[in-house]
Amino acid sequence: MSTDNELAVIRGHEELYARTWHLFEAARSEIACAANDLYTWLCAREGELPAPDKPLGAVTVRKLYRPALLLNPAGVAHVRRMARLGARIRITNDEINETIIIDRRVAILAGGAADGARTFSVVSEAGVVSAVASLFDAAWRTATEHEVYDRELNELREIAPRILEVLRAGWKDETAARALSLSVRTYRRRVAELMAALGASSRFQAGVRARELGLV
Repeated sequence: MSTDNELAVIRGHEELYARTWHLFEAARSEIACAANDLYTWLCAREGELPAPDKPLGAVTVRKLYRPALLLNPAGVAHVRRMARLGARIRITNDEINETIIIDRRVAILAGGAADGARTFSVVSEAGVVSAVASLFDAAWRTATEHEVYDRELNELREIAPRILEVLRAGWKDETAARALSLSVRTYRRRVAELMAALGASSRFQAGVRARELGLV
C-alpha cells in the first residue's frame, strides 16, 4: 500500500497485514501500539501474533495495553516475550484509542466491525498523525510499567477463572465465598479487582468482557 494517499480504509486482518506489513519492515525509529487486548492486531492466521523473533534493534517499540491483558496466560506470555526482545510495555486503566503509529508518519486506527470483518483506517496526513501520536504520548505518560501490574495481578490471575465460574453460575456472595474458601469480604474485594482489571462497571459486563477475551 502506498502512503501517498492520506487515508485508506481496510477490511479485515488479512488485508491489513497484506497491505501494511511493508510499513513495519521499513520502520526506522519507532513503532507505538495501543490495544485493549491481543486480538485487535491479530494476524489472519488464527493464533499468530505480529511479534518478531529477534531483538528489535534500533527501532523503539512501545506497547500500551489494558490490565485485562495480564489476566490471560497468552497475554502474559506475549508481554514477557516482547519485553525480552526489547519492547517497552505499559498498562493503563484508561480507555485507549486502539492505534499503531509508525515513525510518526503513518497511523493505523482500529474501527468497528462491518459485515463480520473489523475495519482499519490507515492515515498518513501529517496533522492527523501528529494528533494521534500526542494522544498516545499522553496515555503513555500516565500508564504503569507492566512489571508492576504483573506483580499486582499475580494472585488475582490465579483465582480469576474460579471467580468467573461462580459469577456465571449466579451464586450468592456467601455461597461463592465458601466455595472459594474466602471470606465474603475478601471475595467481594477480589470481584471488584477483577471488574476493574476487565474495565467492567457491573458483574454482568465483567462476564461479557471475560468471554470476549477468551477467559471463560
